[in-house]
Amino acid sequence: MFMMEVYDYARTTFWSEWFWFGGSGHSWADFVNKDDGIHHPQYSDIQWALYLGLVIFMIRKVAERHIAAPIGRYFGIRNTLPRKPPPNPVLENAFKCHKFPENDKIQSLSKQTDLSTRKVERWFRMRRNQDRPSFMKRFTEAAWRFTFYFSVFVYGVVVLWDKPWFVDSTHCWVGYPHHHIPPAIFWYYMIEIGFYSSLMFSQFIDVRRKDFWEMFTHHVATMLLLCFSWCGNFVRVGTLVLVIHDAVDFWMEAAKMAKYLKAQRLCDVLFAIFGIVWFVTRLVIFPVRVIYSTYFELPVIVGYFPAMYMFNAMLCLLLVLHAYWFSLIVKVTYDVLTNSGEEVTDIRSSEEENVSEDENGHAVQPNNNHNHNHNHNHNHNKVKAVS
Repeated sequence: MFMMEVYDYARTTFWSEWFWFGGSGHSWADFVNKDDGIHHPQYSDIQWALYLGLVIFMIRKVAERHIAAPIGRYFGIRNTLPRKPPPNPVLENAFKCHKFPENDKIQSLSKQTDLSTRKVERWFRMRRNQDRPSFMKRFTEAAWRFTFYFSVFVYGVVVLWDKPWFVDSTHCWVGYPHHHIPPAIFWYYMIEIGFYSSLMFSQFIDVRRKDFWEMFTHHVATMLLLCFSWCGNFVRVGTLVLVIHDAVDFWMEAAKMAKYLKAQRLCDVLFAIFGIVWFVTRLVIFPVRVIYSTYFELPVIVGYFPAMYMFNAMLCLLLVLHAYWFSLIVKVTYDVLTNSGEEVTDIRSSEEENVSEDENGHAVQPNNNHNHNHNHNHNHNKVKAVS
């Protein structure tokens, strides 16, 4: 009963005109659509985005299987999976708790299974490799994301090119909240919300990366930001956030595709462009144009209201995530520059481990502890997205 009362109070407060408009004199009545052909955002519009998310996911599966996969096969990418380790219930149960067992655990498992420690180590390496996707899966995923990010970026630039707020961010707030939504902007927003909603769920079946929860937080924050900005008709500044984000991602996906196609020099060039564009757009333009506008221009033109603080908090969360991922980009670049001949590496997901045998059936390179595995993976990972 108490929880229901808290929920009702929170819901009532969140949708109150005080929360969204403060003392500006505006109300939800300003968002009512009339029969004049002018559309204002309605929270019910978001259902279109959820439907689009399902459509986008289905389009993705078709594109990966029937377009990206044949291209990958044409260039010699094989959909080969690592060998499965021999069935062993004892080791399988141990693997659920310890993917990188320490020496003591290896010794204990060796006694329980009557296997040598090297064979136990090799079994764990083979088992870990089973959780890593094939290069074909990685290539098709990168190809799909490149296609979407590049297409939606071009669409966003075309749609915003003649809009006054594209050049002058004060126009994001002048005349607020009486900002009607043209059809092109409407579908731009719906497609973007639909795409990020599909990412929130497909992330659980996509290539698993080390920053899984950071990425999930990013998707959730972006979804909340988009839905929040739609409900409050902060759509103009929302479109700036979208086009700034989309300007970066397709460079990374292009670099990954080049890596999987063994075009290392092209991969390095694309990765360098990606790092520069990331810094300029997400760490310079984003705070200078967008966050500055919401922190300083918005209260001067519109006034203060509680929703503004939540909106700014979500923008700052994105900025923190941008800074975190840029630190990873810098780390990769530093490793490449300080290690002669080393290729651009991936610090987000692991490369397949060596499980070759010598003439006695033993693993050639013993892998004795978690730290060794971690260092091995760190130095031999492939390029992937850091966004």
